[in-house]
Amino acid sequence: MNIDIEQDNLKQGVLGLVLALVEIIRDLLKTQAVRRMENGSLNAEEVERLGKSLMEFDRVVEQIKEDNGVTEAVRSVRDSLDNLVEGVLGGDLHGR
Repeated sequence: MNIDIEQDNLKQGVLGLVLALVEIIRDLLKTQAVRRMENGSLNAEEVERLGKSLMEFDRVVEQIKEDNGVTEAVRSVRDSLDNLVEGVLGGDLHGR
């Protein structure tokens, strides 16, 4: 049995999945950054540099999603992954 997959749909699906995973990693990095700030393990200069880096990272990811028309695909993957994790762990992950 042959499966007919359109190249554009495959590209959007794979890119959507990759960017959703990148967003999840970004969220984890932000959480870790907040913990480090709250623990006082970062000085003011490091906090400033980290904040700027995370903002630039966000800008680049959003630009990639927009340029490739995968914003909805990423949102769909994130929602599906969030629902899966919520089902396994319980709790609400939509507070992102």
